[in-house]
Amino acid sequence: MAVDANTALSGAGCGAPEQDTALPASVDLEKETVLTGTVVNDEGDVVQGAYVRLLDGSGEFTAEVVTGEGGQFRFFAAPGKWTLRALSRFGDATGELEAARGLNETKLAVSR
Repeated sequence: MAVDANTALSGAGCGAPEQDTALPASVDLEKETVLTGTVVNDEGDVVQGAYVRLLDGSGEFTAEVVTGEGGQFRFFAAPGKWTLRALSRFGDATGELEAARGLNETKLAVSR
């Protein structure tokens, strides 16, 4: 499984990249698979500080990041079936994504 080492870290002071920043210019979307999205609450407002977990096709934990100020998250992964699980003070959400090479975008709406 090709998950970026920095993406596997979460929490304040860790090595995870800032989630709200643009993709680095060095990312080649013709060769890489990027899973990105936004976490929102019931009112449609972005959720900062939500934990987003990446689970592989068999449901095994792969990585976790914390959403930035814009509620965004990003993982670098291999093409294939992935599950995304968001955990926040507003509730939880789970979504599935069949990722292909390139940019794969989704939204997770958390609720209780």
